[in-house]
Amino acid sequence: MRAAVAFVAVLAAAVGCGAGQTAPGAPAQTAETTLSITLWEQGREQQAAPTRWTLRCDPVGGTLPRRAAACDRLRNLAQPFAPLRKNLICTDLYGGPQQAVVAGRHEGRRVWAALAARNGCEIDRWNRLKFLLGGMSAGAGASS
Repeated sequence: MRAAVAFVAVLAAAVGCGAGQTAPGAPAQTAETTLSITLWEQGREQQAAPTRWTLRCDPVGGTLPRRAAACDRLRNLAQPFAPLRKNLICTDLYGGPQQAVVAGRHEGRRVWAALAARNGCEIDRWNRLKFLLGGMSAGAGASS
């Protein structure tokens, strides 16, 4: 009998709160953003050690310079780590040897994005996310 009463109480609480909603008086749940950023200024093939940063949002933390501004910019970008579409036609423009990897969680979703400046599409993506790369713009001929 007690088990049935407990089950009904739990069910009533779940229905009363609604799926994905926070119970009244409970702290709001925020989507987790915790990223590891690795930058190879001369490309991954070079022997130079990469630069590494971390970024955490809500609460803001990590080692990336201008963390609060980076978290604000991430919130305002729609799908910042979405891969490039397979059927894109990109300009044949070389932006430099720079490469980076951003990995972790963004708004609760796992992300892993390899960034480079090998063509116009990749340069555009690089420059959209350069605030995560210490502000580094793609080089030769790329817009900043």
